[in-house]
Amino acid sequence: MTAKKKEVTLQVSVINQEQWEEVLVTKGLTVVDVYQHWCGPCRAVLSLLRKIKNELGDDLLHFATAEADSIDALEKYRGKCEPTFLFYGACFEDLVQFMSSGPSHILVLSQLGDSTNVVQAWLDFIGPTNTEEAKREKPASLRAQYGTQTLFNALHGSEDSDRASRELAFFFPNFSTPSGTEQDVEEERVERTLALIRPDVARENREEILAQINKSGFKVSLQRETMLTEEQVRQFYLHHVEEDYFPALLQSMTRGPVLALALTREHAVQHWKDMLGPADVRRAQEEKPECLRAQFAVGDHPVNQLHGSESTEDASREISFFFPVQQTLAMIKPDAMEEHKEKILEEIRDRGFSIRRLEEKRLSRETVEAFYKKHTDQPFFNQLVEFMCSGTCLMMVLEKENAVEEWRAVMGPTDPDQAKTASPNSLRARLASDILHNSVHGSSSPHRSEEEIKLVFGDLSELTEADSLDENTTEGPQDVSSDKHQQQCESKHHQDENRNQSLRAGVNEGPEEASH
Repeated sequence: MTAKKKEVTLQVSVINQEQWEEVLVTKGLTVVDVYQHWCGPCRAVLSLLRKIKNELGDDLLHFATAEADSIDALEKYRGKCEPTFLFYGACFEDLVQFMSSGPSHILVLSQLGDSTNVVQAWLDFIGPTNTEEAKREKPASLRAQYGTQTLFNALHGSEDSDRASRELAFFFPNFSTPSGTEQDVEEERVERTLALIRPDVARENREEILAQINKSGFKVSLQRETMLTEEQVRQFYLHHVEEDYFPALLQSMTRGPVLALALTREHAVQHWKDMLGPADVRRAQEEKPECLRAQFAVGDHPVNQLHGSESTEDASREISFFFPVQQTLAMIKPDAMEEHKEKILEEIRDRGFSIRRLEEKRLSRETVEAFYKKHTDQPFFNQLVEFMCSGTCLMMVLEKENAVEEWRAVMGPTDPDQAKTASPNSLRARLASDILHNSVHGSSSPHRSEEEIKLVFGDLSELTEADSLDENTTEGPQDVSSDKHQQQCESKHHQDENRNQSLRAGVNEGPEEASH
């Protein structure tokens, strides 16, 4: 009898829609065993659930059983014979929406001397999670002073050292705690610097230069191949315009696509300058023949073929010029929502994107037709619209340096078959099934991104300063990667099976292919 009683108290029994709705608003995490009347709940996991409950002792962890036959919300689980467990967190979507509504300030805290109690010291300092409890029991705590309710309680702190390690790894993947000896040594400075490979060398020697960059311990954190206008070159080299060599520099920079790289390592600015060598080509050849500017000099051309930032301040300005902070629309399509949503969101976080807006919605036919208006005359248009209206999508506004291109790179080519060859680690290569059901969407350009964000979310007043700068400069740099991708798609078009020909024909019409 005692065992039976424990079973009842361990799992709440839910047998109708009203009870189900009560479970959904239960504070904390609820694990629901969904069953059908003829087979009953899964008894094999009871001992495991009891063990979890006893070990954690968490009042916010709940277990329930739910009979699918009598609950309308669980209709899709009827007729299945495998065990099904659902996880529900009350207010979780509100928390996600709140945490992605603006920037957070993330700190790694330590204490002078002995830091073994830093986790508990910070928890004591910020006070209880519930702001009302904080005001009542610890009125001097930070949450009591600045929090308004449990969700908006102003601050977060790791619950224990294990959780602290996981959270540090999430926000700062390269973070490591220095040993006692290392703490006595000046910490090496991890920096970023801008590298430019000018057109003449970018065409012929880019792979060789990239190999030397990697061998020297640099990480290429951002990469962009772009065409510059004369006006942009003048803006970038504003302090060199009056120099005698500027006409030759201007000609060199506008002769073809420039490869721009943001390089990262300790003391990156100085290390890259050392690799480049003297700015004067003849001097570089005479004094430091092993340097990059000497190795990759072009005939008698007076302008060196590689650029590096002079200081950390210049690096910050120059990286912002080529890789402005942008916003782009991202969408998880209906075919990926059930199986791959969490995996895609994890990838987004791991790649350093900030989610500024997030909303799960079923798009209306009018919205989809407006979204894909460029494809109205294509034979696959109706099929595309029907698919996009067939289920819910997760709509997001992502923000990051060079966000439009970065998200396109994460997605991979529109056609999953091509993605498997050209970008095997991309989302479409790993998750998509065909060119129609290709899992994700991303804006094809900064201008298109603004249009799509406005269409889905309305006017957003939160345009960053960098967005404004990008607007002024992105009539160029004009990316050349989309042209290459289009050529690859057109080549691939003639090799693919007949069932996808009409889709590919429309996709390869022009740069708007990325919108599909």
